[in-house]
Amino acid sequence: LTSAARCAIVSPHAIHVDSPPCIPTITTSYVHGTSSVSLLSCTMAQALHSTVERWPDREAVVFLQDGIRKTFSQFQQDVDQTAAGLLALGLKKGDRLGIWGPNTYEWVLFQYATAKAGIILVCVNPAYQLQELEFALRKVSCNAVVCPTKFKTQKFYEMLKQICPEMETSVAGMFKSARLPDLRMVALTDSRQHGALHVDDVLQAGGSQHQKELEDLQKKLSFDDPINIQFTSGTTGSPKGATLSHHNIVNNSYFIGLRLGFHWRVRVCLPVPLYHTFGSVGGGVAMGVHGATLIFPSTGYDSRANLEAIQKERCTFIYGTPTMYIDMLGQHDLQKFDLSSLESGIMAGSPCPAEVVRKVISVMKVKEMVIAYGTTENSPVTFVGFPLDNMALKTETVGCITHHIEAKVVDPSTGEIMPLGASGELMIRGYCVMLEYWDEPARTQECISRDRWYKTGDIASLNALGYCRIEGRIKDLIIRGGENIYPAEIEQFLHTHPKIQEAQVIGVKDSRMGEEVCACIKLKQGVDCTVEEIKAFCKGQMAHFKIPHYVVFVQEYPLTVSGKVTFLNFANFFLVCKGK
Repeated sequence: LTSAARCAIVSPHAIHVDSPPCIPTITTSYVHGTSSVSLLSCTMAQALHSTVERWPDREAVVFLQDGIRKTFSQFQQDVDQTAAGLLALGLKKGDRLGIWGPNTYEWVLFQYATAKAGIILVCVNPAYQLQELEFALRKVSCNAVVCPTKFKTQKFYEMLKQICPEMETSVAGMFKSARLPDLRMVALTDSRQHGALHVDDVLQAGGSQHQKELEDLQKKLSFDDPINIQFTSGTTGSPKGATLSHHNIVNNSYFIGLRLGFHWRVRVCLPVPLYHTFGSVGGGVAMGVHGATLIFPSTGYDSRANLEAIQKERCTFIYGTPTMYIDMLGQHDLQKFDLSSLESGIMAGSPCPAEVVRKVISVMKVKEMVIAYGTTENSPVTFVGFPLDNMALKTETVGCITHHIEAKVVDPSTGEIMPLGASGELMIRGYCVMLEYWDEPARTQECISRDRWYKTGDIASLNALGYCRIEGRIKDLIIRGGENIYPAEIEQFLHTHPKIQEAQVIGVKDSRMGEEVCACIKLKQGVDCTVEEIKAFCKGQMAHFKIPHYVVFVQEYPLTVSGKVTFLNFANFFLVCKGK
């Protein structure tokens, strides 16, 4: 019997995923990705150490805008020095360090240094404004923050000083904050400012005794330890800290890399942000696990810089959200760039339009393009295509179940498994499921069942080969250019405007961004307001991508029979409102 046939005898629900499945064996909407490759049982530091031993002189990271190139041995040296410095400055295993900024060398450096020191890295969106930042840091009781002084219009240092005025009187860069009682240290990556350390101070703080302490600490670290907190949210609007372990993210990057061919030498063009799991796990962790070379085209997103990086650095692989690929395809002189080194790529982060996938394959000649699907809570990827999948699978599904992960599609009201091919809520179980939402047991239990099934909130269906089709979302979520936006959060803020009686925020399809934010606003009786006034009210108070692109003023909302606002047919509703 073939291995696939033996697998079918053992279980009609298993798909052997070491290679593309070709025999339909799934008979119901439950699938288990079996594999002859075992799970890894190592920490991030151990994975990096193994890679450094194999390829000490291979380039690990290249930051083109900053002119930084580091081999794996050089990177390891910086990581050890930084980790020892963090211990010397009083941080300890289990403390939280927030990394707040764009794609820079320091981001990846502290990702590994914190992991080696047993410190939990907290990924903070660089677009966060004052209220969002304070909420995030308070939520996880952050002990330290690493960030640039400023980037574009974001004044990181000034915002931190507004929250922690005690920095003004700090002499040694260590302080005690009244509003954030756990925060005691800020380290800047690009300048020296009063009340803050410079990252060079961190690198130089550790002595031989701290290196010894770091070495001894490695024996006490477990691959099940929490190592990363990623902020995500739900329909309630308040962000939650998805807590991921070494085991979660090391294995996710390992198996996704195997699926994509990272066991061969690969140079990845990485324009996606590091504060998302797409960039930090699929990029940063994969670098240490697989020995991939990461090429960062620019500090902030720049579609033209992506093309220049591919050409100059002879990248063999590219990451991106659909919006990023749309922007590259939209370059008027795309044909002048030599993209012949590209062999494969991955598109993820938001729904991937079939036509965009086709154009990337036909115009950019990325023949082995794959789509991936996942959630932050699942570390993140659970389905991803095989590079040699046919066009139908590439454009009509989000790929095949991955190694050692179970998925099922259930009736949301009963929890019963649906017939094969039928739509229902997608649920995931396996090594990838997060530990918890940080310090929120009740909200954790809402999305993870007693038997460890994670409820994605996405409507999906499975086929007999173990491939998944995403058909919609139960959760009230807008994905704009890869950014997760939660309407309730924006609605809560809009309700503080003195002229607004009620606000409902919805997602509207957009050819470039995937979705745009639309605020449908009911004003208080007798007042007038303009679109510009609403946008000005939001500016500086929330991240730019959350500010409504469309603002329409309405007299009433569509209601269900029970009187609840419903936007099931939101596209038509938006057009009607816009027409008014």
